[in-house]
Formats: sequence, C-alpha cells, structure tokens
Amino acid sequence: MDPTTAANTAWLLTAIIAVILMLPGLVLFYGGMVSRRTTTNMMMMVFGSFALTAFVWVAFGYSAVFGDSVGGLGLIGNPLESAGLGDLLVAQEGDGLPPLALATIHLGFAGLTIGIVAGAAADRMRFGAWMAFAAVWVVLCYLPVAHWTFAFDGEGTQGGWLANTLGAVDYAGSTPIHVNSGIAALALAIVLGRRRTWPVQPKAHSLPLVLAGVGLLLTGWLGFDGSALGAADNDAAVAIFNTLAAACAGTCAWLVVEKLRDGHATTLGACSGAIAALVAITPSCGTVSPLGALAVGVVAGVVCYFAVSLKRRFGYDDALDVVALHLVGGIAGALLIGLIGHPDSPIGEAGLLYGGGVALLGKQAVALLATCAWTFTLTYLVATVLDKTIGIRVTDEQEREGLDRALHAENAYEDTGELAHQPRGHAEQQHYLEV
Repeated sequence: MDPTTAANTAWLLTAIIAVILMLPGLVLFYGGMVSRRTTTNMMMMVFGSFALTAFVWVAFGYSAVFGDSVGGLGLIGNPLESAGLGDLLVAQEGDGLPPLALATIHLGFAGLTIGIVAGAAADRMRFGAWMAFAAVWVVLCYLPVAHWTFAFDGEGTQGGWLANTLGAVDYAGSTPIHVNSGIAALALAIVLGRRRTWPVQPKAHSLPLVLAGVGLLLTGWLGFDGSALGAADNDAAVAIFNTLAAACAGTCAWLVVEKLRDGHATTLGACSGAIAALVAITPSCGTVSPLGALAVGVVAGVVCYFAVSLKRRFGYDDALDVVALHLVGGIAGALLIGLIGHPDSPIGEAGLLYGGGVALLGKQAVALLATCAWTFTLTYLVATVLDKTIGIRVTDEQEREGLDRALHAENAYEDTGELAHQPRGHAEQQHYLEV
C-alpha cells in the first residue's frame, strides 16, 4: 500500500469511529427529549433499527447501493453483485481504499438514517411494528435513494441518476439521509396519528442527555462530512471547518430568534439550532466558502425554527420535529448550493451569486422533489399496509402507562411516576420543550 493510500485509509478508519459515535449521540439526543416513561423505548427504537440494518446491508444492501445499476437506469444497483460481501474481504491491487472500510461507514449512514425517522413515532408505535417498518423502509426507500446519490459511474459500471445523469450536488449525502428521513417522518406521523395528549405534550425529561447527545453528534458529523471524498487532504479540511462553523452559526441564530420571539434563549433551542445547521451543511460543506458556511448555518437556524410551527398548523404529530430539522434543513442546505456554491471549493460548482446561473439550482430542486415523491409515497404505503395487517399503534392504555413498562417491562429510572403535562406555550417556543 503506497503512503497516500495508507494515509487515506487511516483517516477513513478514524472517520468510521466518529460516525459510529453518532449512534449513542442520537440515542441520548432522542432519549432525553421524550418523557421518562418512554425513554428506554425511544432509545431502543434507534438502537434496534440500527442493528437490524446490518442484516440488510450485508445480505444485499451494499450491492443495491454501489452495484452496477440494473438496466443502466440509475435507479438501483445489482443486489446480487456483492451479496454477502465475501468478495470485499480481499482488496484488489490498485483499488485504493479497503472496500470493507467503505462498506462500514455506509452501513453507519444507513443505520443512522432509519434511526432519525424514529423521532416522528415517539410515544405511540409498537416496537415490533417499528422493527418491521424499519427493515422494509431501508430496502424500499434508503437503498434506492442512496444509489441515486452515492453511486458514481466507473469503468464499465453505471451509477445513480441523481449524481451522474442529473448532476445534482450533494457533498456528504444529505439527500438519502436527511431529506429522506425527514419526508419519511412526515408520512409515518400522518399514518400513526396524533398522541392522545395532542397538543399538550410532556416536556423533555433530561436536558443533560440532550446536550450530551448533540455533542456526540457534532463530533461524529465532522467525521461524516470530512470523509465524504475518502481522502485525507485539503478537501477534507474544508468540509470539516465548514461543518463546525455552520453548527456554531446555527446555534447562535436559533437563540437570537428564540430570545426575540419568546423572551428566552434555551438549552434546547441551542441544540436545535446546531442540529438544523449540521443537517443543512451536510450537502454543502464541500461546496461553499467559510463565510458561506456561516450563512448556511444562520439560514438553517432561522428557517427551521419557524418550520417547527408547521406541525401545529397542519395537524401532524411529528413528536421530535424530524420534519422541521431534517427535511426543511436538508432542503435549505441543498438549495443554498445553487445560490452560494463557491467556484474555488472542493466541488468547484459556482452558484447563482458567483455567476453560475440557475442551472445548478434547478438540478438541486429536481433531486429534492424526486426524493420526496418517492419516499413519501412508499413510506405512506408501507406504514398503511402494516397498520392494516399487524397494527402499528399502541393501545390507549399502553400509551397512558408509558411504553417503557408496557412494551419492554423495564424503566429507565426508579421513579416512574406520571409526569405533569403542560399546555403548549407559543407555537414556535415549542418543539423539544413539548416532548
């Protein structure tokens, strides 16, 4: 192995560890936001679906994403090309990065994506039904969109249509991860229906857990975005810096708007702003300047703050605001590439404000619309079929008792007394405070 490949491999293996740290980060983040009577259930939904994804990934998932496109259509890779991943045990001479290292980090991406969707189903979905939904959703929604985005044309192979035929830009995979999970959360929340206490909801039970989770997510995000091109070089440094800068900007922007509108700058607001900005910078971290990264963070913090009120306006119960943070944040980040993409960035695509015209903005919009249409339709159908067959909603009695005790026969804490429910304050004040 030559020195450059060795250095890139070492960086990729380090990034894998960072990305997998996002699993406990998401577990703590979501677990702290729900009531103490459903903490274990929420954590189990994230952890369990991540573990289940490994079976799909090894069996045929990796092939479906990175295999030669079936029929050359750019819709799905050949699921049998590397089925079982046995052919990845030995690296071929001159192939660069170890293939199982790439398979590992993308397994992390897939497992985290379905975990994000779980936030929309908090407090009211049967655990067995969730696991069944997760397995089917990964196959029907994640694998195709990941192929569209991550699979680039190679020598004698055809990749996904978004990345190759359309030419949309998504530096670190926001489309298959954040936009995909956000639109799926909307469809699942609609099928599940509202919680029994809507619009009155329990407060987040542990701010320390939430903040610790965000810290781990931020750490993992640096590895997530920095490893997108697989090299330990200047491109990785640009992506990492922009990711951190955007997160800081999003935190500040959310707190400013929150203070102006609600009179308080809260810990949960800071966490929300950071996550919104991290989502938005994921597609654009290698396409904008540092100043552009600050702009992405500010826009995401402000836009996602106001997007939280959409669930009350339209009546869908997205418990942990996956739609507001991941769908809206992902859309904002992707469209901003078409506006402020910098010609000197690693990707080198110029946005409208740098003389690039409207073509790139149009490509970004098409990619977003296609992903939302595909995933919303299939998620709604899968959830509806499961609801009509095995049933996906817990009983009213189980919801009252708390899902930790009702579904898992255990509790996160010794004291599991009923928490007081508080009426919702200002609609935009919100979101994590409400759950």
